[in-house]
Amino acid sequence: QVQLVESGGGLVQAGGSLRLSCAASGRTFSTSSMGWFSQAPGKEREFVAYISANAAHAYYADSVKGRFTISRDNAKNTVLLQMNSLKPDDTAVYYCAVQKFGTRYFLVSSYEYWGQGTQVTVSS
Repeated sequence: QVQLVESGGGLVQAGGSLRLSCAASGRTFSTSSMGWFSQAPGKEREFVAYISANAAHAYYADSVKGRFTISRDNAKNTVLLQMNSLKPDDTAVYYCAVQKFGTRYFLVSSYEYWGQGTQVTVSS
């Protein structure tokens, strides 16, 4: 069993920044690839960013490239999402998740453990 706890969300004006954190426990975090997803009201959950277990690979949704940065600290069992130049369209609940081995990183179905989410609201 894996427990994931997201934090760092909040209300910010357009153009501002937030840093989301995901704390993991319950398994060997350093061997797990991780993803961030977002879900806006009335919409499906969608891929935001991915980082491989050893941090050698990171991928982003086109909508956040150049603005968001995913990173991890395996010593602290933590994955971070630095969000800059935020836009009202970024408003959503953000979730971190553990990828199942050998799956496509951008699919919701490729992830087996999810946190409870943290709300990000960007005002115009």
